[in-house]
Amino acid sequence: MKNYLLAVSILACVFMTGCSAGYVTERPAEVTYTRPISPGAGYVWVDGEWEYSGNSYHWREGSCQRPREGHTWKSGYWENGKKGYKWHKGSWQK
Repeated sequence: MKNYLLAVSILACVFMTGCSAGYVTERPAEVTYTRPISPGAGYVWVDGEWEYSGNSYHWREGSCQRPREGHTWKSGYWENGKKGYKWHKGSWQK
């Protein structure tokens, strides 16, 4: 019975917070910084990302990375919807 109640409680928390998780009423301010020098040939710049944690977004700096063969970096973007603003993370795409 304890396991059942625990499972129901966890599902209720996920359901109640999951519907609006990641949405904020205002976008965070634009971040400006100087891109560092590439560490060498074959590296590309991967833009920084907004990470959602604790009901708000926090900036994670970009970095130079080596892409997988045949992949390019697609930067993340903000979407403005009915629930507010939500960040869609960037990713490597073929």
